[in-house]
Amino acid sequence: MFEQLTQLVQQYGGDAVVNNNAVPNEHNEAVISETSNSIFEGLKKIVSEGGADQIAGLFNGNSPIDSSNPVVQQIQQQLSGNLGEKFGLNNTDSNGVASNLIPQILGSLVNKAKDPNDSSFQISDIINSISGNSTQASGIMDTISKYGVQFGLDQNNDGKLDVADVLVVTKSKGGIAGFIGKLFGSK
Repeated sequence: MFEQLTQLVQQYGGDAVVNNNAVPNEHNEAVISETSNSIFEGLKKIVSEGGADQIAGLFNGNSPIDSSNPVVQQIQQQLSGNLGEKFGLNNTDSNGVASNLIPQILGSLVNKAKDPNDSSFQISDIINSISGNSTQASGIMDTISKYGVQFGLDQNNDGKLDVADVLVVTKSKGGIAGFIGKLFGSK
């Protein structure tokens, strides 16, 4: 996932980094790399601190992917601090880079993950990458289960989301990928 994330950062890094006079050209590549790392580590940190609901909200579209979103805010702050510390950017410039890049990149990441025609990011791969261990992945899955009934994922109408629902789904159109896609709003 990290390589695909770096490609997204490179895609959006033109104006915010490469064409930005506040970022010395000799640091462009390192700033792009730091941005990818900050996003990845920021998502992992949010999950490790119990923010599975926030991550689920990001991917199911319940909250806008802008500066009002707590996930966006936390990653922007982390990136801004890292840019100042590692590359000597002042607060205004580092905040500018972070606030320009993070909403665009996270928005694109979410859209790609939700797009059934784009296999560059899969929601299950993202969850596995940022969860780090089975306990955290289980926490995310608990959150998914908690809201799964509300999202219409209770396939056998027993009032809970469990393995029986997954079995129903794996035998139906779309399989498990369709099930995960449905959870996060894919068509």
